[in-house]
Amino acid sequence: MTDAATLESFRLADSFLPVGTYTVSYGLEQFIQDDRVEDAADLEALLSTYLRQQVGPAELVALRAAHAAATDGDLDGVCRADRRLSAVTLAAEFRESAQQSGDRLLSLQTELRESALLDRYAERVDTDDAPGNYAVVLGVATGLAGVPVREACLLCCHGFVTGLLGAAQRLLSLGHTDAQRILNDLQPVMTAAVEDSADRGLDEMTPFAPLVDVLAADHERAERRLFAS
Repeated sequence: MTDAATLESFRLADSFLPVGTYTVSYGLEQFIQDDRVEDAADLEALLSTYLRQQVGPAELVALRAAHAAATDGDLDGVCRADRRLSAVTLAAEFRESAQQSGDRLLSLQTELRESALLDRYAERVDTDDAPGNYAVVLGVATGLAGVPVREACLLCCHGFVTGLLGAAQRLLSLGHTDAQRILNDLQPVMTAAVEDSADRGLDEMTPFAPLVDVLAADHERAERRLFAS
């Protein structure tokens, strides 16, 4: 990987990136509200489930497809991955959050990078021909930047986990050391999720986390919410 690609991956993984992921908890808020997550051990178990049952079998599969399509200049392939990811994401809040953060990342990338494919993809999103999911936009961005697909998938997992750890610090009495310990302990799970996604095609996107979907629906109807999802 070139120095430019390495630095781009650092930028895309940075929580400083202004894409609004700090506003989402992907159901974690409801898990805590229902006393299903009460401490660091519960949190680590939930994040492991997310990685194995949702991120790996869905987001990473879409990211891989978008990365390959962007590298080949195949805009239709990018949009196919985008639409498929939305189709298998059951929770409305998850779809909305993914599209909002994806839209911000896409807008940022089109401002910073000169790319005909990025511009055409943004037009597709603007005309509702593609939803603009965050994982797909990330796949396009990393593919065009020369970041290898495995590293792009690891970046996605890392960003997902650190985002939810940040949410947990606002919702639980979770210290910085505990957060770092969870991040460290989940490294093998992230690696396994990346490896599992490698052999899946778009038709094999099979996220399956029923309790997550149920509590996400409960969160949509909650009267008081700190997070958008």
